[in-house]
Amino acid sequence: MINVRDLDVVFASGKSSNHVVRGISFQVNQGETLGIVGESGCGKSTVLRCLAGMESGWTGHIELGGKPIGKKRSREELKFAQMVFQDPYGSLHPRHRIGTALAEPLRAMRHSDIWSKVERALIQVGLPASFANRFPHELSGGQRQRVAIARALILSPPILLLDEPTSALDVSVQAEILNLLADQREEKGLTYLLVSHDLAVIGHMCDRVLIMKNGCFVDELTKADLQAGTTHDAYARELFEASFIEA
Repeated sequence: MINVRDLDVVFASGKSSNHVVRGISFQVNQGETLGIVGESGCGKSTVLRCLAGMESGWTGHIELGGKPIGKKRSREELKFAQMVFQDPYGSLHPRHRIGTALAEPLRAMRHSDIWSKVERALIQVGLPASFANRFPHELSGGQRQRVAIARALILSPPILLLDEPTSALDVSVQAEILNLLADQREEKGLTYLLVSHDLAVIGHMCDRVLIMKNGCFVDELTKADLQAGTTHDAYARELFEASFIEA
């Protein structure tokens, strides 16, 4: 479902250049959740932005749904993968009602029957249809993230790109959002690429995890490895110990 080969991203040039992603390759099968873990600035979110079409300064090869994807994408290609961002408030326009935010991608893709689809999108993430008339500041953080997930799902993409989807939320609502994502994956057969620095979140959601350091993958762990606390690289072991993850 996702096939990436030799992905490379360099920002700026010359002495000021920053080699953010260094020729990485990976695959994610249909229905699988792959996690990418690493410290801030290691290149995790840049990988997602390349896959989502938000970053064009990359070289290499990207396939989504078995089709090669270029730096400029058609309307149909943009439907392959949608992104859920870290900050649910920052990703919603503060002066637009929730219904307007959800209708925007439908209008961009020239859908019909927009408002009934907006209502269904809210209901499927556990919110009442009446929330379409509210503004973002009238919702809690967990409710705003549910809206963000509804917006990502409203075009029925086969792939969701999740950039720290619970890190800006209170601990009390993090589990609700993770369970919602897990339910949606199971119901719709979705494929997830989940970026996080939280190994507890990764262990709960992911079938496999790649450990990233300085733009490269240094380790790959299975779900059994995560449960047993098994690593194959010193840096991965440091991350486990820092997160108080034990076998």
